Amino acid sequence: MPSVLLVTAITWLSWFPFILYDTDWMGREIYHGDPKGSNAQISAFNEGVRVGAFGLLLNSVILGFSSFLIEPMCRKVGPRVVWVTSNFMVCVAMAATALISFWSLRDYHGYVQDAITANASIKAVCLVLFAFLGVPLAILYSVPFAVTAQLAATRGGGQGLCTGVLNISIVIPQVIIALGAGPWDALFGKGNIPAFGVASAFALVGGVVGVFLLPKISKRQFRAVSAGGH
Repeated sequence: MPSVLLVTAITWLSWFPFILYDTDWMGREIYHGDPKGSNAQISAFNEGVRVGAFGLLLNSVILGFSSFLIEPMCRKVGPRVVWVTSNFMVCVAMAATALISFWSLRDYHGYVQDAITANASIKAVCLVLFAFLGVPLAILYSVPFAVTAQLAATRGGGQGLCTGVLNISIVIPQVIIALGAGPWDALFGKGNIPAFGVASAFALVGGVVGVFLLPKISKRQFRAVSAGGH
């Protein structure tokens, strides 16, 4: 169980920068807007947020379809492999956000607010990225809780208690990112690239740690469950 808590915490550390700042990233670094700038900058920021919200809609659709595949995948290769693979997917996706940001800003000397434009190709790539993240997010909302329930059933401890403790390993990373991401980004400017870079690193660490520490769960006995909330 401690290994599950550790990997869960690291996994959520990789997710929360994007969960908290995804639409802000679209507004600032893709649409080059500023919520406190001129009317044109505010309009650009709001448009970026709207497109980001549409990206989250696509994310939810893919998440919904992916949720039907989780149990078959876990029965095929095991929940540990599925969980670890999702971490590596997030690692690639978070690194991609940084690359997309640099791509968007390359003509503006790295300053987020120097132009109020949004390249159509970059917008399309961003929406694909939002949709792609629906797959690992579906895994995140199911597999850790299912693994915890299986361990509680086989090793004792009570599923309610174990799930409650698991939620603590979700809340603590959220507090850390909420308090630390802003100052961390401020060290490098006002963009979200530093936080997403750290998220990519956390996802990589979570995947590597998961390979070695996550317990083996019987493929035949695995049952997917819904997220317990946080």
